[in-house]
Amino acid sequence: MEIQNQTKLSEFIILGFRNLEELQSLIFSVFLTIYLFTILWNTFIITIAILDQKLRTPMYFFLGNLSFLDICYTTTTIPQMLDLILQDRSSISYTACVLQLYFFFSFVGTECLLLAVMALDRFVAICNPLRYSLLMRRCVCLQLTIACWVGGFLNSAVHTYFAFQLPFCEDNHLDAFYCDIPPLLKLSCGDISLNQKLLLTIGLLIAWTPLFCILLSYASIISTVLKMHSAERRQKAFSTCSSHLTVVLLFYGSCIFTYLRPVPSQSSLNAKLVPLMYSILTPLLNPVIYTLRNKDVKKAWRSILGKI
Repeated sequence: MEIQNQTKLSEFIILGFRNLEELQSLIFSVFLTIYLFTILWNTFIITIAILDQKLRTPMYFFLGNLSFLDICYTTTTIPQMLDLILQDRSSISYTACVLQLYFFFSFVGTECLLLAVMALDRFVAICNPLRYSLLMRRCVCLQLTIACWVGGFLNSAVHTYFAFQLPFCEDNHLDAFYCDIPPLLKLSCGDISLNQKLLLTIGLLIAWTPLFCILLSYASIISTVLKMHSAERRQKAFSTCSSHLTVVLLFYGSCIFTYLRPVPSQSSLNAKLVPLMYSILTPLLNPVIYTLRNKDVKKAWRSILGKI
């Protein structure tokens, strides 16, 4: 059937802040504060991982990459949101929307894979410590990290291409805080069945499979930790792993809720608020969760401050 009134859009109208005119100053302050603390905390993680010799281990190499990743994909969304509030407008150009979606989805996909690699690192460290230095040597860590980044960007290229092959008619009002796939699919006046199938099938590879590997790794880790005779070793292992597992549950839970459910079943409010969990709150909480109970990080920070 021929689609009527199909036009070439030049911009999208972001509806995330509609009916909130009286709260614009508060929203701006909250988002700006979150963004600044996200940059500060994650830069702190990267800095100590580079400067402190004792933290030049696979675990902190991956953690540094995670922090850099969080800085990148927070920067794809929050500055644009702040600009919309500051300029008292709600439009984003078609090209800017394409670029924002591509880079944002690339970073989200990369983080899905990187969290699985970090679980693998903890599995080898705890369940096979004698071979840890061999299995997780620097070249292997580098190859795994590159694979995560390449996988994330390839995944995004597929979804972005097919999302913007869809026809958009007269309505250009995007019911979201930034350009994302589910609101774009809801906006399209064409057949989105292929896009939904891609989300589910590729999601199986980039979300469900890594999540299954993470849970399997932690099942083995918990079994190994419970057999340890030293209470101190058990506490240290659980402390490290609980931090990573908390991040996994926050990130994967909100991502799966957003992308791996049928688009028509998503309510407008949930479709807007849940993505804020992994796009804004998780990058802020990641460094806090990893450093709050981490004695090595605290020692490294005190050591760096002592040299200044």
